Amino acid sequence: MSKLDDLIREYCPYGVAYKKLEEIGTNFYRGAGIKRIEITEEGIPCVRYGEIYTTYNIWFDKCVSHTQIKDNMKKQYIEKGDILFAITGENVEDIAKSVAYIGEEKCLVGGDIVVMKHNQDPRYLAYALSTTDARFQKGKGKVKSKVVHSNIPSIKKITIPVPPLPVQREIVRILDQYSEKMQELKETLEKEKEDREKQYKYYRDKILKFDSGRIEALGNVCNLQAGKSIPTSNIFAEKDSNHNIPCFGANGLRGYVAESNESGNKSLIGRQGALCGNVSYATGSYYATEHAVVVSDEDNNFNPRFLYHLLVHANLNQYKTAGAQPGLSVSRLNKVKVVVPKREIQDRIANTLDNFDAVCSNLKIKLPAEINTRQKQYEFYRDQLLTFAETGNSILTDRQTDRQTDRQTDRQTDRT
Repeated sequence: MSKLDDLIREYCPYGVAYKKLEEIGTNFYRGAGIKRIEITEEGIPCVRYGEIYTTYNIWFDKCVSHTQIKDNMKKQYIEKGDILFAITGENVEDIAKSVAYIGEEKCLVGGDIVVMKHNQDPRYLAYALSTTDARFQKGKGKVKSKVVHSNIPSIKKITIPVPPLPVQREIVRILDQYSEKMQELKETLEKEKEDREKQYKYYRDKILKFDSGRIEALGNVCNLQAGKSIPTSNIFAEKDSNHNIPCFGANGLRGYVAESNESGNKSLIGRQGALCGNVSYATGSYYATEHAVVVSDEDNNFNPRFLYHLLVHANLNQYKTAGAQPGLSVSRLNKVKVVVPKREIQDRIANTLDNFDAVCSNLKIKLPAEINTRQKQYEFYRDQLLTFAETGNSILTDRQTDRQTDRQTDRQTDRT
């Protein structure tokens, strides 16, 4: 940080000017619409507003999309250094997300994007416009609804600190380096999670291959029955005092309802859609919809958890019917062959796989939490780095107070 401190001491010892974007930008304009059907694998590079939210982070140098120019097509281009704002979004917190384009090619820019030209460091502006304060300004006065909009006049009013270019470039160097380390950490943690999941599946599949044990049709050893239909309006996404019964559908937990229609430790098989055949495990009281098949072991042939792992291992999706809406009928599931080993073997396998499953589940919880913690650390660090004493303002951050103290100490030393 000493180099940054030295640069601040040299170029802006008495504070930094805070400016509105209308003072920084030399030109603002909106892009022209590029429809989804106009996107091609090759052609002219282009940017659509949704990609600013989903694909690009702080800056980018290559476009992921391309299109073909047509004679009647309205065209707006971006060049190296331009700042792009997505002015349509799904929530107030993210509206007007901005990104810097630092590539060499001219690119077409789609509608619902505002472009700002300027004479500053583009990556610095992108970082400055991603801070908590800048995001608050972007969302100020916006109304929460299904679609949120911004515009050029409101973007022009956003205020950010604008230090001299040498200071901007050093801040960019620091944040780029930090961002790179953050990305490396995310990739490392994600790979660890994937490796553990692959390891779990490998051992599960290996453990559940038997050389002995009787083979039965699933319908001969268990009772399979689809649940009952329930109006969507009766299913609540969040649990409350009146709706605290888990409700399972084709893809597992759907939400919560007021009353149950099933109870006990049982496996449930999704029976409709591309993901049919997925297996959930329910305990206590719950509701099974018509798209979930409840597997009841009335003759106590199985350890319930062993049966769950066995059904997951069976890859039931392979038995689905073809068509526009894939599905699994109870009659098809009844014919699936399963092995029924001795109960003590089931108990041992269930215990082993449950322990392994717990480790993987714990990892799934801890890794996103770790990434989230590091992301918050980065955001705090970024916001602190991009907070300056305003020119003529005596309110300083701790870091800036330290710098001022250092300067006073230097002057006193020079006089002695």
